[in-house]
Amino acid sequence: MAATRRITASLTALVACAAALAGCGGSDTGAGAGTKEGAHGAKKGAGAAAPKSPVRLIGDGSTAYTGKQPNLPRPARLKPGQKPPQFVVFSWDGAGEDGQKLFSHFRKVAKRNDATMTYFLSGVYMLPEEKRSLYDPPQHTTGSSDIGFNDRKGIKNTVEQLRGAWLEGNEIGTHFNGHFCGAGRGVGEWSVKEWKSEIKQAKSFVKAWKTNTGLKKAKPLPFDYEKELIGARTPCLEGRKNFMRAARDLGFRYDTSGVNNQVWPKKKEGLWDLSMQLVPVPGRGFETLTMDYNFMVNQSGSTSQGDPSKHEYWGDQMRDGLLRGFARAYKGNRAPLIIGNHFESWNGGTYMRAIEETIDTVCTKRDVRCVSFRQLADWLDAQDPKVLAKLTELRVGKAPKEGWPAFLSAQPAPAPKGVPGAPAVKP
Repeated sequence: MAATRRITASLTALVACAAALAGCGGSDTGAGAGTKEGAHGAKKGAGAAAPKSPVRLIGDGSTAYTGKQPNLPRPARLKPGQKPPQFVVFSWDGAGEDGQKLFSHFRKVAKRNDATMTYFLSGVYMLPEEKRSLYDPPQHTTGSSDIGFNDRKGIKNTVEQLRGAWLEGNEIGTHFNGHFCGAGRGVGEWSVKEWKSEIKQAKSFVKAWKTNTGLKKAKPLPFDYEKELIGARTPCLEGRKNFMRAARDLGFRYDTSGVNNQVWPKKKEGLWDLSMQLVPVPGRGFETLTMDYNFMVNQSGSTSQGDPSKHEYWGDQMRDGLLRGFARAYKGNRAPLIIGNHFESWNGGTYMRAIEETIDTVCTKRDVRCVSFRQLADWLDAQDPKVLAKLTELRVGKAPKEGWPAFLSAQPAPAPKGVPGAPAVKP
């Protein structure tokens, strides 16, 4: 996909939610790596059975089961009185590799900072333009999409990045397909049934990219997408209510399509509510969402090519806003910081610089874990519900008055079986 086409298409799709989200924030509130499952240990010598392959192709070979995902830390339950780590989640909407090569770049940024991230893949980025008729979007003409489709080279490059990202411990989620936004035509009008159709199609484009491109000899993606896909962010953060109902029925574990303050997450509709958050806009006296697009709209409006003389200032403003949000959580209630972005060079790429500088600044600090949504959900699931309930009592930026040891000193209930750090449980 051409970089210029993606920028234009993304802006067209996103501008519809600018009014709703740009000022979303008019408020002043504030382990060791895993291993692949290898061959079974057959004895060598005459008559010995050949080792079983750790790779099991799925369908047309576009995806494959290769064992447990490597480089995932095991979630440990907090001990009594233990201060929680500061989680930071960097995530990307759309997640395709085009001529800007931002996907591959930020994989490098993550690795040098010992970070993992979540990449929300748009299904149409795995579908060639000539096969667009395979997409039947709810309430829209067959073959239509507000962000276009891809070509064979773009798909091949995206697959390469997805494969490498997953093997490094990153998560591959979904941003669905056509990115339809706005009243009367967007995903906000979709029923539960229509959301299920959209999800099914997003999966199908990932599971059949070889057939749809003719790249039969290419390496498969090293995961079963039916099992890998456990969470999403909806286009323009619209249609969340019915999406969550569909997602719950399909076995998803979290959603990050809401808007919230920097507080500890709870479950909603059976899913972890890992909503986008509000952080300060330095020098502006209000807060906005932790997303490049929302900072852009507050700075240059609906255009991605604002005054070049302000690009550096705007990037600094976003970076500093994110760092202020980080600091008040890190020194305060330790609520996970949720950050969302797009692989786009809006306003001269200033937001990509801001994100990179934020990653470099926060991910190497003591007690900070820059993780994917999957890893955050795993950690939350491993905790004592009573401890999580206590954490949700803490307001934005407020640490416990009595100190962390006293605040979380109660002996927790036994952890689920297999969770490190849990007291022994007699059978």
